[in-house]
Amino acid sequence: MLTSKDKFARRQERVRFRVRRFGKGRPRLSVFRSSKHIHAQVIDDTGGHTLAAASTLDKSLRTQLKTGADVEAARQVGKLLAERAKAAGVTEVVFDRGGYLFHGRVKALADAAREAGLSF
Repeated sequence: MLTSKDKFARRQERVRFRVRRFGKGRPRLSVFRSSKHIHAQVIDDTGGHTLAAASTLDKSLRTQLKTGADVEAARQVGKLLAERAKAAGVTEVVFDRGGYLFHGRVKALADAAREAGLSF
C-alpha cells in the first residue's frame, strides 16, 4: 500500500512528464506550497537555471502580508513572479503544479500570474 508521500511523488512525476512532453522548450513555472508559505519560480530546464523567483518570504511581500499561507498571499506571489519573469524576458511558460491539486492557493497563484501577463 502506498503512503501519502508515495502518492504525492507519483502525481509529481506524472505532472513533470507531461510538462516535459508538451512544454516545447518553454520555461517551467514551478510551485511549492508549504503550510506557512508559497514559493514559485520560472526555471529554464534546458540551461538548468532559475530565471525568476518569488515567495512569501521576499522582503517586499513579507511586510504587506498578514500570513504567507492564504489565497491573498498566493495572488501577490503570482503577480510579483509575473513582473520578474517579464523583466527577464519571459512571457510564455508551462505551469508545473507539482503534486498539488489545481485548487486554492495554487490556482490563485496561477490566475494572478496570468492576469499580470504570463501566458500558459
